[in-house]
Amino acid sequence: MEYTYKTKGTCSRNIKFDLTDGKVTNVEFYGGCNGNLQGIAKLVEGMTPDEIESKLKGIKCGFKSTSCPDQLAIAVQEAKRNSTL
Repeated sequence: MEYTYKTKGTCSRNIKFDLTDGKVTNVEFYGGCNGNLQGIAKLVEGMTPDEIESKLKGIKCGFKSTSCPDQLAIAVQEAKRNSTL
């Protein structure tokens, strides 16, 4: 199932990804640092939401309280919760 998450507090505006059979695929960030975000998207391909959260949750960007990786961790956990409802 495809999910779109509106980010909060980051340069990227949205994150789109698929959650199928408990795995995250096809991650796309809209806005933000293009090269870095493409790299993150490739690195998390095929991971579970829990694996992504364990690696990315809590990462901060400069003086911000969040980052694009942190927002991805939040997004995939939200998608996971919504997929089990």
